Amino acid sequence: MASPSQGIQQLLQAEKQAAKKVSEALKRNNRRLKQAKEESQAEIEQYRLQRENEFKAKEAAVLGSHGSCSTEVEKETQEKITILQAYFQRNRNEVLDNLLAFVCDIQPEIHENYCING
Repeated sequence: MASPSQGIQQLLQAEKQAAKKVSEALKRNNRRLKQAKEESQAEIEQYRLQRENEFKAKEAAVLGSHGSCSTEVEKETQEKITILQAYFQRNRNEVLDNLLAFVCDIQPEIHENYCING
């Protein structure tokens, strides 16, 4: 009788060892999966940063040319404003004199549609 119970004990021990090895293998597998996930996340982040930097460089190149256009437009606008102000200062007195002459020079006339008799 000792030998069948001894065989059962050996089987139970073998089952415990197998369960222990399976558990350790699962733990190693889970650790490896976590490590692989972290590595892939780091690679993804690095790739994203690289692409973002490339995008910003291209955006700066495109917007840089637009920026120079806007500075040219601003410069032209300021030049035109300066020219118009010079015209204003030069012609201001003449225009005011003409306006005052038209307003103050009143010549009364009878309207052509006015009927005297009625």
